[in-house]
Amino acid sequence: MDLRAVREVNNGFGDGLAAAFEMVVTPIIFAFFGYLLDRWLGLHLVFALIFGLMTFAYMIYKLVARYSADMNRHDADAPWARRPAATPARAEGSGPDV
Repeated sequence: MDLRAVREVNNGFGDGLAAAFEMVVTPIIFAFFGYLLDRWLGLHLVFALIFGLMTFAYMIYKLVARYSADMNRHDADAPWARRPAATPARAEGSGPDV
């Protein structure tokens, strides 16, 4: 197996693990700060739920946006990518010269 292919697979596993860890830990941290705010204000898990759910929704959005951008960049270099059509040459007398 090619060393470059092995490196790409290993980098993919590392990136996936980092994304999964970030997806779980970041909302938990924000929910904890919301919990502290709830305790300080005397509320019952209002800010903890709001902070946790909003952070989780943002993490989903960020993951989808990053994946979409990566796939668009990958598809732009692929053989099946749509190339812009060449502009046809203008025929004599087809319009005013500028």
